[in-house]
Amino acid sequence: MSYQISVQDSDIAFDCNEGETVLAAAERAGYTLPYSCRKGVCSSCQGWLDDGDVRQRSREISGPAGGVLFCTATPKSDLTVRPRRIARYDPLARKKITARVFRMSRPADDVAVLQLRFPASIRAKFKAGQYLRVKLPDGEERSFSMANAPQESDGVQLHIRHVPGGHFSEKVLSTLKLDDRLEIEIPYGDFYVRDASDARYLFVATGTGFAPVRSIIDDMIRRRLSREVRLYWGGRSRADLYQAAICRKWADRFPWLSFVPVLSNPDADWSGRTGLVHRAVLDDVADLAGWQVYACGNPAMIQAARSDFTSLGGLPEDRFFADAFVPSGATEVPAPQPALATAV
Repeated sequence: MSYQISVQDSDIAFDCNEGETVLAAAERAGYTLPYSCRKGVCSSCQGWLDDGDVRQRSREISGPAGGVLFCTATPKSDLTVRPRRIARYDPLARKKITARVFRMSRPADDVAVLQLRFPASIRAKFKAGQYLRVKLPDGEERSFSMANAPQESDGVQLHIRHVPGGHFSEKVLSTLKLDDRLEIEIPYGDFYVRDASDARYLFVATGTGFAPVRSIIDDMIRRRLSREVRLYWGGRSRADLYQAAICRKWADRFPWLSFVPVLSNPDADWSGRTGLVHRAVLDDVADLAGWQVYACGNPAMIQAARSDFTSLGGLPEDRFFADAFVPSGATEVPAPQPALATAV
């Protein structure tokens, strides 16, 4: 059995199979919706159900209703929906590549930087800020953002935080050696800069959520863009801001970019900003109406930032873009705190 899904105020419609999520059906039909974790945790895919019935995990929802998570919602009837955004994409643009481990380093005790190289004849197109999937030998997959600019299309750089018990970060990464192979599929995600707007850019990251931000800013530099950019990077201690030196070099070199590091559990000699990273943004920029915000990292930070930026800072909801790093197996968003998170 299949159901018809129509997008309100558009001519877009597509079929959805029994048990298939709205997000998966849209992708199969050649459309992309906002999404990040694909587990119903980060709320990036949240939208409106104008008509019809869906099952969202253990809940039955009938339209009209808001707050529907399209990555977990499966239809029980024909639907009329209103996602935050929907656009065409080319499913053939994704590539499956056998990549080679080229370099590994540890800028912090719990962070590894993994450099992968593609075969000589292979190049992969992606937008700065997107992510890839690594397929493990047991068939499981893990998602990691590219930290390099898309101009470097012969390989990728990944920032991976060690999580105790993490299937990839502990069991796989610890055994990787130079020249080992990993199966990847690239690209995924809609966390990329919208150039068409005249808004200024504000980036908010926690932990290894810096990886896609680094890709985006590196791409801006290479394309000689000069629109105002503010980067806020939050962590518990100085060690969590494992590539802060690169950010400071950017800020020193490019007058259009400013960098604000924020620590929630600062070192004794720390003289910089402290507290919640998204609150530091509101302290500095009371009116966010003229900005686009790109938030990446801890899902609790992203939820708090989305709520406070729109309600307190006047940020239009359609100018908030997010990529939540959700640990595998997570089924709910933790209480808001400036913690670190990543795929594991």
